[in-house]
Amino acid sequence: MKIEVSAKTRNVQGTGASRRLRRSGWVPGILYGGKEPALPIQVEHLALMNNLKHEAFHSSILTMDLEGRKEQVLLRDVQMHPFKKQVLHVDFQRVAQDQKIHIKVPLHFVNGENAPGVKLSGGIISHVMTEVDVMCLPKDLPEYIEVDLSHMNVGHSLHLADIKLPPGVEAVALHKGDNPVVATILVPRGAAEEEAVEGAPAAAEVPLVGGEKKEEKGS
Repeated sequence: MKIEVSAKTRNVQGTGASRRLRRSGWVPGILYGGKEPALPIQVEHLALMNNLKHEAFHSSILTMDLEGRKEQVLLRDVQMHPFKKQVLHVDFQRVAQDQKIHIKVPLHFVNGENAPGVKLSGGIISHVMTEVDVMCLPKDLPEYIEVDLSHMNVGHSLHLADIKLPPGVEAVALHKGDNPVVATILVPRGAAEEEAVEGAPAAAEVPLVGGEKKEEKGS
């Protein structure tokens, strides 16, 4: 999915200037990285808000049209107003085709309904991770990474090392020696409680003085 964002250079800076810019429907931002110096920019608020609704806008290489000059960029940071639906500031990073980028890519889970743990045992899938931190060259960056759950059983977990990554893509956690859980299938709560009751020790009758009896749980 190719996404283009339009921007203009921002000549006036400062808190007051940023407030006036926001009131006029623009968002102050910065474009940095590469061999060029950081450049103050501004983007239209409405267009930015529409783009932020798309998952790919957060994890894909974007084309920035900067007053007629086009550059490849990544969205790096978005500062939102504490309670208003308003973007206060946005950061973009230039992309060099010969340098690896470090970015979070969303996980798309598939075939969960066909997993034995769900289909046969009524288990519940828990998505422990929804995105993964990766390193790769820009040309190898995937829009998302697919996670197949079709083989999972109840009580089993899928780890990051179990996921097939696209060619040229490396998981940062694995590079550091970590192998976190990505998803697991849990036993349904009702079934777990029923199993616990069935496994409890049976009550034993203990005679008391006077011929009465009481039930005492076995230890």
